[in-house]
Amino acid sequence: MSGKVSRRLLAVSLLLAAAGCNKTQSGGAIDAGGSATAPTPAVIQAACPPISLRDGTSSYRTYAKGAKDDPSKIVYQASLADTTRQCVQSPDKLTITVVVQGRVVAGPAGGPGKVTLPIRVAATDGEKTLYSELTQYPVEVPAGSATTQFVFTKADVTLPAGAGAEAKVFVGFDEGPYRAK
Repeated sequence: MSGKVSRRLLAVSLLLAAAGCNKTQSGGAIDAGGSATAPTPAVIQAACPPISLRDGTSSYRTYAKGAKDDPSKIVYQASLADTTRQCVQSPDKLTITVVVQGRVVAGPAGGPGKVTLPIRVAATDGEKTLYSELTQYPVEVPAGSATTQFVFTKADVTLPAGAGAEAKVFVGFDEGPYRAK
């Protein structure tokens, strides 16, 4: 029984020691002249909103002229898969960098060459739209290949600092007309 008690005491001691290592300094720094500088005001870190692929927007097809919904006339087919993000909170805004991995496959009517993918990044807070931008993203299918992978990065997605806990970021293909931010 003393072995179990000593293991628990050791585990608690290690946790307390680790907690002491994470302590932050609360006072200002002292410069070489001996005067104290004012501490930097604290910024409460916001939650980094999750990224979702909207239903029906994770795949995109282009067809040969005059064809629609004919599998033999597909020029390119693209899909989005994995997503990630990085957030930086400042006193007046939350800046998000959105990253999405995707793939382009040439169809029966396609081949190597350039395809432009309409990728929209949007952010909402409940029913309110906080951000929306459509990017015409070029991807090159290399010669000698019918497929390629790509990584789409959208930096500087800016939300107000007060974006609520319900904020979400959506990424997907958008076949609507191109609109600049």
